[in-house]
Order: sequence, then C-alpha cells, then structure tokens
Amino acid sequence: MDLQRDLPLDVLPMKLLFAADLHYALKQFDWLAARAGECDALVIGGDLLDLAGRLEIDVQAVVVEKYLHRLSKQTRVIVSSGNHDGDHRDATGESRARWLREMKGERLHVDGESLDVEGMRITVCPWWDGPVSRAEVEQQLIAAQPPPGVPWIWVYHAAPEGPLSWTGREFAGDSTLSGWIERFSPHIVLSGHIHNAPFYAQGSWIDRLGQTWAFNPGRQIGGCPSVLLFDLERQEVSWHSDDGVEARTLTG
Repeated sequence: MDLQRDLPLDVLPMKLLFAADLHYALKQFDWLAARAGECDALVIGGDLLDLAGRLEIDVQAVVVEKYLHRLSKQTRVIVSSGNHDGDHRDATGESRARWLREMKGERLHVDGESLDVEGMRITVCPWWDGPVSRAEVEQQLIAAQPPPGVPWIWVYHAAPEGPLSWTGREFAGDSTLSGWIERFSPHIVLSGHIHNAPFYAQGSWIDRLGQTWAFNPGRQIGGCPSVLLFDLERQEVSWHSDDGVEARTLTG
C-alpha cells in the first residue's frame, strides 16, 4: 500500500494518520516512521507492546520508546495505552502503562493529556483496568470537555459497542465507552482492540453513534499496518488495508 499513490498527501491541509494494535511489529513501526513526516499528526491507539511476545515487556518498551522519539522528531505524535502496554501495577492491583506516561514531551502526547490543535481538542485516554482507573478516565473526560462548538476527538484503545467490536463470534464492545459517548457526544473516537472487526461482513472500520463518528482500523500481519487517513478540514477519511482502500465523508 502506498498512501501517496492512494491519496495525494501533499494536497491535504490537515492530515491525521491513525493506527492501532501494532503489538511490537517493528516493521510496522518502520512503515510509520517512513511516512510520519507526511502528516500533521500521527496517532497510535494502544497495544504498542505485546504481552504474548518472547521479549520482556520492559525490553519492548525501551525499543518502542526509541521509535516514538524518532517519530516525534518528524511530526506531532499522540499515543494512548492499551491492555498490552501495562508495565506496572498500582496499590489497587490495576495495570498501568507507566513507561508511556513518563514519555510526555513537547511533540509527544500520551495518556492523560488533552491538547488543542487546529481548532480541535484531542483527549488521550489510558486503558482502564478496574474501577479506580475507570473513574480516572471519567474524571479526565469531565475536566477536558471543550466549549460548545469545538470538535472533540478521543483516543481510546477499546472499541465501543457495535460493528467496530465484532470478533467474528460476538460483539465485544466497551459498554462504559458507549455510555460516555452518549453522555459527552465527542465528534470522533479513535479506537482499536478488536483486530478483525473491519475485515468481517458484520464488522466495520467506521460507525456512527448519535453525533459521534467512531473508528477502528483493525490489525493486519506484515510490514504495513492497516491505517486510517483523515483530512479533517475536508471532513474525509479513508481506510487503507490489504483489502484495498475505502473512503467516506464525515458530513451529514
């Protein structure tokens, strides 16, 4: 897949590239590194590491940290944690991606942050592992809610209920997230977690929940991740995968 061939990046005035569930696939990190300079922001929606991998999580984190620093030299990088990214358990026993929070930088935005860019607010939510961290995410959303009329984008690893969470056997969406979407009505939610949902007939890479557009790019094996490319000024989005390219408008 060649994004420059599929969609002319150099004519997009506000470009956002989104991937999720890389699971320590270093060739896919390399693919992103080769294209990061072509977008205004690169967003990674959790599960950068792989708990099932052969390498210790701490070793994986060191390698991925180097990639994130490299990427942030090319563009703004926005990263949320997923269920595979925890390297620490707090006093309540809940998993935390401490390594990621410690990486916060001028062009690298991580769990717990909200940033205003190009007239939008982007909120980066950590993976919650229990009632304590779930309550923290809720408080983060309450505190980050923008003024009326300001588009709000969430980066949140789990997919909401519906086709973005179709596993091939069941819908495994995060009901808490669905409730927050109904409550706060963000403009866009960028998720992942359910790898094959976009590739199944009952699944999808795009969904509409009330006034909210929700997305899951899915995960594919190989050197090229499945990704979403947004033109936020034109309100257009395209999904790029081994299945080809699909495009939608975000109006109406």
